[in-house]
Amino acid sequence: MQTTTPRISRLGRNEVTAETGDIYDRYMQQRGNVPNMFRTVAHRPEIFQTMIAHFEAVLHTGTLPVKLKELAIVRTSQLNHCGYCLASHSRICKKLGWNDDQLIHLADYAERADFTHAEKVALRLAEWMTRNEGPLTEEQWQQVREVYSEGEVVELMAAVGLFNYFNRFNNLLDMEATAPAS
Repeated sequence: MQTTTPRISRLGRNEVTAETGDIYDRYMQQRGNVPNMFRTVAHRPEIFQTMIAHFEAVLHTGTLPVKLKELAIVRTSQLNHCGYCLASHSRICKKLGWNDDQLIHLADYAERADFTHAEKVALRLAEWMTRNEGPLTEEQWQQVREVYSEGEVVELMAAVGLFNYFNRFNNLLDMEATAPAS
């Protein structure tokens, strides 16, 4: 259910601090828009700036490819029924090489031949974490550790955890997807 008016107003470029404005400018250049969630969180610049720093560290540091992290983000957003994050991150996934069929039928990843064993393990970890099934059993932990180093597990869990937070934030506010700039 989408509201016609945002529950919390979105701040435009001329309504934010210089530091927040710099982030807006960077996202306009990279993505062609400033996501509605970002424009909403900008009401609290300190939270917004640290949220962006954490978001960028989770996605763009470490050894795992962004393509894998984005796939785990889409699965997390599917499980949480977050249309807002699904719209944005499915678009990103397609730019990174995933196709519509893979994303639409992502819940069936375990039976699909077009996902690697490592990708299936990452998706399984995303499901366990999102469904709050922890702590992992020894068998589950071994499945993860056969494929990923401790640091890589931290990367995956940070991406999934961050999007569990983002999904809940956006679902509660009934956030509508940000249209790309024309």
